[in-house]
This record gives sequence, C-alpha cells and structure tokens, in this order.
Amino acid sequence: MDKPMSDFHFRFMALGYRFRDLLVPRRVILEEVGIRPGFHVLDYGCGPGSYSLPAAELVGGSGRVYALDIQPLAVRMVRDKASRKGLNNVETILSDCDTGLPAESLDVVLLYDTFHGLSRPGAVLTELSRVLKPDGVLSFNDHHLKDAEILAGVTDKGLFRLSVRGKRVYNFAKGT
Repeated sequence: MDKPMSDFHFRFMALGYRFRDLLVPRRVILEEVGIRPGFHVLDYGCGPGSYSLPAAELVGGSGRVYALDIQPLAVRMVRDKASRKGLNNVETILSDCDTGLPAESLDVVLLYDTFHGLSRPGAVLTELSRVLKPDGVLSFNDHHLKDAEILAGVTDKGLFRLSVRGKRVYNFAKGT
C-alpha cells in the first residue's frame, strides 16, 4: 500500500504546481487527450486538482470528473476548489488503488506524474483497464521516467497499447 506524503510536503508541492500551471496551463495539455462534453474522466493521483478542474470544465454539466488521490488533503483541496468554482460535476475519491467505479464506465483516465511512485503499478493499471470503456483512453505522462520506461511500464502486461504519442502526453488504448 502506498502512503500519502506529509501535509507540509503536499502543500509545498501544490504551491510549485501553481507556478508551473502559469507557464503551461493544464488545459493546453488536456487538449491532446480529446476530452469532450459528456465524458466521464478519472484523474488518478489528482493532487491539488491541476487537471481535475480544467477537465471538469471541458466535460461540462453532462460529464463527470472523478478526482482520486491517496492524500486526504488533496481530496479536500479538490472538493473545496470545485465548490468555489461551482463545478458540481467533480467527485472525489480517497484511495490508493481501487476506484470503486463501475466496469467500463470511463472515457478517459489521466495518469500524470504518479506512476513512478506507485508501489503496485500492475494493480493500478489493472484497475484502470477495468474502469475504461473499450474505446477509452489512458492519457499518461511522468517526467520522472524515460520514454522506454513509460512504454514498457504501461504496455508490458498487454492491458494497454500506445495509440498516440503527443507533444506532452502518451495516449494509450486498451490492449487487444
């Protein structure tokens, strides 16, 4: 089981993300994923919500964003930010792996800057494959890993195959 970082470390990381997001807004990255109104999206390892909130705006009122994190402070931050912005289509999940979502219920899963720190990456990928629709997209980026590590880490079990390598993200389809 993974352990959440300390609240102090999390707050420090969240502050750094604010500056990062000024340089390259997360919505620019999400454009590579193809999120559309009505989509159901999981932001796995959501942190302070850098991707969850822009995704919620993209899916609109007919869509849904699930923001999952192991850190209780992250879940509270996302819930509070969504409430302040009037985003009623964001639901938070406190978990280290299991989403609790129905099988084949998601159009997109965002797995950004999380994979390198997972103690059970295979279990997480199995869960993400389970909840993605047959034509769903696993959008992946982890600046801690090299291209070969990303491709091997995500595709080795046969759960996913590379669909598109974008400028900032890898989009994977469910394996065949």
